[in-house]
Amino acid sequence: MKKQLLLVFVSVLGATAFGQTPRLSLYEEFTGETCPPCASTNPGLNALLAQPANTSNCVAIKWQVPIPSAPTKTWSLYQTNKTEIDWRAFSYGYGINSAPSGRMDGQNVTVFGASSDHPANLTSTIIATAQSYTSAFNITVSRAWTPGCTAVNLTVNIQATAGYTATGALRFRTVMVERLIQFSVQPGTNGETTFEDAAIRSFPNIQTGTTLTPTWTNGQSTTFTLNCPLPSYTRKKSEVAFVCFIQDDGNRKVAQAARVAKAAVPTDAIAALGASVNLTCNNSITPKISLRNDGVSAITNLTVTPYTDGVAGTPYAWSGNLAVGASTVITITGVNTSTTPGAHTFSFDVILPTPLYNLTNSLNNASYMVAASYQGSPVAEGFTTSAYPPAGWTMVNNDQGPSWTRNTSTGGFNFSSECTKYDFYSNTSIGDVDELYLPPMDLSGSGDPNMTMDIAYAQRTSASNDMLEVKASSDCGANWTTVFSQAGNNLTTIGPVANPAYVPDPFDASHWRTENITLTGFNKPNVIVKIVVTNDHGNNLYLDNINLSAFGATGIKKESINGNLLEVFPNPSADFANIRINTNTEGSGKLSIVNQLGQMVYEKSVSTHAGSSVIRVDVKNYTAGVYSVILDTNGKKDIQKLIIGK
Repeated sequence: MKKQLLLVFVSVLGATAFGQTPRLSLYEEFTGETCPPCASTNPGLNALLAQPANTSNCVAIKWQVPIPSAPTKTWSLYQTNKTEIDWRAFSYGYGINSAPSGRMDGQNVTVFGASSDHPANLTSTIIATAQSYTSAFNITVSRAWTPGCTAVNLTVNIQATAGYTATGALRFRTVMVERLIQFSVQPGTNGETTFEDAAIRSFPNIQTGTTLTPTWTNGQSTTFTLNCPLPSYTRKKSEVAFVCFIQDDGNRKVAQAARVAKAAVPTDAIAALGASVNLTCNNSITPKISLRNDGVSAITNLTVTPYTDGVAGTPYAWSGNLAVGASTVITITGVNTSTTPGAHTFSFDVILPTPLYNLTNSLNNASYMVAASYQGSPVAEGFTTSAYPPAGWTMVNNDQGPSWTRNTSTGGFNFSSECTKYDFYSNTSIGDVDELYLPPMDLSGSGDPNMTMDIAYAQRTSASNDMLEVKASSDCGANWTTVFSQAGNNLTTIGPVANPAYVPDPFDASHWRTENITLTGFNKPNVIVKIVVTNDHGNNLYLDNINLSAFGATGIKKESINGNLLEVFPNPSADFANIRINTNTEGSGKLSIVNQLGQMVYEKSVSTHAGSSVIRVDVKNYTAGVYSVILDTNGKKDIQKLIIGK
């Protein structure tokens, strides 16, 4: 009897040795760089997942989906891994149709007690519930950098701790993530610049992974290796980690997950753009690259590959002796640019030879302008189209911090809901100078060109001294003339607003004013105009209806016998028409617009005085055609044609 009891006891111990193992749950979030609710949800989700109890129970992957739309920047998280993301979200069977949304162990999170799949409804209790399900597998993974740190080799061991039969194909999937990514500028449109556990690439791919046998017996095991080359768009090698999991494609359930932690990389060099490239009137640029040796041995040679609009140029070979901790500036001459006028981008890679680590140092795209040709006037920009900067315009953000953006919540004098905004409120870099270039212009004519723009601005305090300037050049930026400059209290259109970030009241047109700027002496065929802001960390600036015309260049002026001068711009017009009245006499009268049928479509009483005044007319609802603008003052008429084009 005692012998029998002993045998039973041993048998129980044997069963326990191969019993099911604790589960590491997998949480997948489907978020997006253009999704405003994602931006507001992610900080709370990240904090929840970072709690120690949850970290030990759950590992996360964040898929950046194109909801509500795909980000346009080629270096965005979605665009660099688009094929895998699209498959995982839309083709695999998860049925993702909104963001943010989540899946736990391949299932709807509601299976584990959540009220919905929205990440805001994920709790520690739900994570613990998912983790409480035991698994038939144990996964161990070890990692090692390859020479040069260009790839990671993973050694994977899978052991069954209980019998298991899949309902469909059984896959081992390996997803490379970056634990923390911090962009200097947002890759999308929702304001997010910080991302955690973002999916970078899968190995060999997310679709098939590594195929496993569908049936396992207790104690069965397999070992294999995966070579995981780092994509060229990897942002920081020291943040590279892996999430591995076994998934049954028949029911999409995840049987077990494993994490492979990030590993330190011996850094050797940090590179940045030493001098901004803003403007060229030739077909080449001369960028300067600042390089610092952060490694443990001297750098004696390296190669810089320049890129213009993403196309690689001729590599530049540098040699010297850059000591540990030392810095130098590398000047690359004759980098070819596009011959197409307008905005372009410059970036570069710095490649170091072995035995140093081949770290790729890629700059976030820096914009510059090619001004090889000059368009005829006028410029008329109301920022009503989604493209930003507008076609032909160039934005220069020297420190890649908060800068110019397109605003869709308000517009000049409430005629529209769009304008451009400069974010003084979020920019803590005092003295930061950012620029917005208008298209290069041919402003030749009989008189001085004129520019108008609508402004709304609030100081943060009465001492805030943010500055707005307009500068013009006729020698491709060798020399600039300031034609407009206002700062602080002279710039403001409303009293100080300490908090929150200032947005003009969409129901109060008094937040706006129109500035009329004369570009004296710039009636020339090769003029470049830029809008320049200097940051003092005040509150936000808004500009709208930026119009620039050559006085006399468009054939839209007429001088009458009573000394009045009418100018209509932009002409043709689609949204707004500006009517400038220049006179040397005082008087009163009427301004009217008449269509081709002789019907009056606009009428306004006016008072004239010595000088210039501008009246803006909303013409969005006017039928396309030719109209007459009539100024009747002191019994005399000035008539000018207005063309409405749609």
